[in-house]
Amino acid sequence: MTKIALPTTRSNWGLTALPPLALYIHFPWCVKKCPYCDFNSHALKFGGSGNDGRLDATLESQYVDALIADLESCLPLVWGRPVTSIFMGGGTPSLFSAESMDRLLAAIRARVKLLPDAEITMEANPGTFEADKFAGFAQASINRLSIGIQSFDDAKLKALGRIHDRDAAQRAIEIAHRHFDNFNLDLMYALPQQTLAEALADIETAIAARPTHISAYHLTLEPNTLFHRYPPAVPDDDLAADMQDAIEARLATAGFEHYETSAFARPKRQARHNLNYWRFGDYLGIGAGAHAKISFPDRVIRQMRYKQPAEYLAKLAGGSAVQTEDAITLEQLPFEFMLNALRLTDGFALNLFTERTGLPLTKVIHEIDRACAEGLLERDLEHVRPTEQGRRFLNTLLERFLPD
Repeated sequence: MTKIALPTTRSNWGLTALPPLALYIHFPWCVKKCPYCDFNSHALKFGGSGNDGRLDATLESQYVDALIADLESCLPLVWGRPVTSIFMGGGTPSLFSAESMDRLLAAIRARVKLLPDAEITMEANPGTFEADKFAGFAQASINRLSIGIQSFDDAKLKALGRIHDRDAAQRAIEIAHRHFDNFNLDLMYALPQQTLAEALADIETAIAARPTHISAYHLTLEPNTLFHRYPPAVPDDDLAADMQDAIEARLATAGFEHYETSAFARPKRQARHNLNYWRFGDYLGIGAGAHAKISFPDRVIRQMRYKQPAEYLAKLAGGSAVQTEDAITLEQLPFEFMLNALRLTDGFALNLFTERTGLPLTKVIHEIDRACAEGLLERDLEHVRPTEQGRRFLNTLLERFLPD
């Protein structure tokens, strides 16, 4: 683990209040690795003699034990701070049993002050939905699902390497409605050989499913993925932009608020956990490859845990699974804040910058005014928000805040 090297320029710097604290939990296994996925996910090890779709019970128990130990190891960093939300991501957390989730959440409550109304989200793959199992997740106090649909088109799902089909997606939604009143559908567009009509058909089906939240992501060919090595034929930039415009317009007419780059929600149903990220809040991260951002009165640090599950378990057994831990320098803080806050359609209150970074607004006001002059931002005395052009060219906007 690398040592924290605190910048010497922090002598007159400090946060007057700590931001809200969330908890991210990473589950690193999937049934198979999708060709577009660059997340920390690994092929599932199955119990028994065949591929029965269930994680080996011994490994599952061992991993839950490790998560609890991991949380205990980082408690000194956050003593007394309430946890506002939990997000279980992956990988495919829904491969784990309801009993394991219940045990994990009980252990979390015994160790941190989890707010009574905390949002507790679990990512789920439609190929892992079983009615009794998801009833158990709800009984374990998971109160929000994020379902990785990606598409309702069987041909597109096959091209994406997904393990489910349209019928399985519809069954998953039916089960979600039975046990949860708050769930997100993840969709992707600009898929291999996708037409504008096909992209909109996915959105129409998603709207008809009555979720509280829809995430619509542009398929990108990320490095270190199969799609990057063997690129499929995907829509060109102009067609992808047409898809984005049409999707945003259709979701708006259906009553969804476009509140973040790829996120659309019914009124008062925004993802509270993700809003904490975008507002530069704090989060503990436990599990293989999990990241954390933690603020103190005199510094802000980031952590990353070992990514490979076996190495993570071994390092944790040896005392710590933290691979790197570094302080964010004063020079990096403005960009780190903007990298998150400018993803929000409504931007941020100007006083939030000082509240979350400890820096005066003068550190960024020149760049803000420059971006306003270029038509990328707009602001008044209290608020700054990206324009439509700023949202379309977000990377260009963010470059304004990179450290020299």
